[in-house]
Amino acid sequence: MAIHQRAGQQALQTDLVNIPKLMSHYYRIIPNVEDVQQKVTFGTSGHRGSAFLSSFNQNHIWAITQAVVDYRHSANISGPMIVGFDTHALSYAAFMSVVEVLTANQVKMLIQQHDGFTPTPVVSQAIVRANSSAPAALIDGLIITPSHNPPQDGGIKYNPPHGGPAEGEITKLIETKANEYLANQLSGVKKVNYGVAVKSGWIDEVDFIAPYVESLAEVIDMDAIKKANIRIGVDPLGGSGIYYWEKIAAKYGVDITLVNDKVDPTFGFMPLDKDGKIRMDCSSPYAMAGLLAYSEDYDLCVGNDPDYDRHGIVCPGFGLMNPNHYLAVAIDYLMTHRPQWSESLAVGKTLVSSAMIDRVCNALGRQCLEVPVGFKWFVAGLANSTIAFGGEESAGAAFLKRDGSTWCTDKDGFILALLAAEILAVTGKTPAQRYKELTDQFGESFYTRIDSPISLKKKAKFEQLNRDSFTDTELAGEAITAILSHAPGNNAAIGGIKVTTENGWFAARPSGTEALFKIYAESFISQQHLDEIIAQAQTMIDGALKG
Repeated sequence: MAIHQRAGQQALQTDLVNIPKLMSHYYRIIPNVEDVQQKVTFGTSGHRGSAFLSSFNQNHIWAITQAVVDYRHSANISGPMIVGFDTHALSYAAFMSVVEVLTANQVKMLIQQHDGFTPTPVVSQAIVRANSSAPAALIDGLIITPSHNPPQDGGIKYNPPHGGPAEGEITKLIETKANEYLANQLSGVKKVNYGVAVKSGWIDEVDFIAPYVESLAEVIDMDAIKKANIRIGVDPLGGSGIYYWEKIAAKYGVDITLVNDKVDPTFGFMPLDKDGKIRMDCSSPYAMAGLLAYSEDYDLCVGNDPDYDRHGIVCPGFGLMNPNHYLAVAIDYLMTHRPQWSESLAVGKTLVSSAMIDRVCNALGRQCLEVPVGFKWFVAGLANSTIAFGGEESAGAAFLKRDGSTWCTDKDGFILALLAAEILAVTGKTPAQRYKELTDQFGESFYTRIDSPISLKKKAKFEQLNRDSFTDTELAGEAITAILSHAPGNNAAIGGIKVTTENGWFAARPSGTEALFKIYAESFISQQHLDEIIAQAQTMIDGALKG
C-alpha cells in the first residue's frame, strides 16, 4: 500500500469530520437491514460502524442493548451493568441510547461520575474486582468505543461477568437478536426518553478512577519507577484515559508529563495515518508523529488508543517500537522478574504474533499457548490465573498481578505502558535496547502484514482450507513443518491457514468486513526470504481456493 503524501503531518481543516452532520445521521437515518453492510455485526471487538454509512445509528444501539438485556436474562445475570464510553463523537450519543433501553428494562447502571470517560481496562478490572467476592448478583459491562478507528466511527462491545470480551457464542446470540429487532422495526425493544431515564434512579454515578489507580501497584512496581526517577512523556491521543495520568503521578510520585491534553471529537490534533486518514493507532509511526517529536525529551514516551486497550512505546534514540518486539520484551522481563508467579503459568500469543515470542518462551522453559486472532481466547486463562500474559500483534495485551492473581481479563494499555517504565527502572535499559539483546540471542525477525483482494466466492472457501488443500512440501526453500487450520494452543479454528518452517511462517485469513484477505508472514533469515514467503503464500492460497 502506497504511503499517503501527508502521512504523519498534522490534519488540516479539510480532513476533519463534520460532527453536526454525523450526529444528525445517527439520529435520523434508519438502517436497511436488507443491506448486509447496515446490519449488526459483532467482530472480534463488538459492533463497529459509522452513522454516515448507516451502520452505527440510534436504532442499532437500541436493538443491541435490548439484545444484551435478553442475554442477561437468559444467563441469570441480575447485578448492575457498568456502562463506559470513550471520546469519539458517536460514543456519548450511543451511551444515551443505551441508558434509555437499560432504564426501561430496569437494569441498574454504574457510570463514571460527571459523565466521565471510562477506558476498556478500567471496566474489565472493575468487573473482575466486583465479582471476585462471589456476589449473589453478578456485574457485567457495555463499553462504547470503536477503538482506534477514525472520528466518524462508533462501536459497542459487551463484557460478561468474567470481565473480558464476550465469547463468540454470546456475541452471535446478541447479533442475531439485534438484527431481528431491526427487521421488526424495533418491536419488543423497551425504551424511555433519556430525560426520564436520568431521573429514574436506575443510574448510579461512581468514581472508577480512584480504585483503578489505587490498585496499580498490585500489577506494576511503581516504587521502582519512582526511585529511578523515570521521566515519562504521555500522549493520550485524545482518549478516555487522559484524566488518569495526573492521578497516577500524584498517587505514586512518578514523573509523568502529558504532552497533549486535547480532547476533541474531530481529533483534529492528530497527524494523518499512512493512508491519509485520521486514526488513533498508537502502533503507527505516522499517527504517533506528534509523540515521536518528544522522544528525546523523556526517558520514555507512551501513547494509547481512545479506549486504552492498546499501547505504543517510544524509546529515545530509537522511536516507536514494533508491537511484536515489545510483546517479546515484556514477556521476557515478566517471566524473570515476577518471583511469585508459578513456573507452570503459560504465555498466550495469537498465531499471527512474532515467533520471537516462541523463542523467548522456549529459552525460559515456559509453555507458549498459541490461539486464533482475538483477545477473547485469553480470557479464561487470565481469569483462572493459568496464563501469565496474553498478547496480540496489534498492540493489545494484559498480564497477572505481581502475586499471580487476576488483574483484568481485557487488554490494558495502561499497564503495558507503565511496564515499559518498570523495565527501564529495573534493568537500566529501554525496551528497545532489551529487544536488541533478544535479537542478538535469537536472531533478527523480518515481519509484515499485507492485504490482498479476493472475490466473495473465494473468501467463502477460506474456512474450508486444511492440510489437504496444499501439496507444497517446502516454503521459500525450507521444509514445511506444519500446515494448521486450528490453533495448536487450544485447537480452535483459525478461520484460515498457517504454514510454518524452521525459520519462517505465514498465516492467511479473510477480512471480516472487506473483500480481501490478510497475509501475515515472518522470516528469521532475511528480508529477501520474507519476500519469498509472501510470494509463495499468495500462490499457495490462490491455488487452494481454486480447488
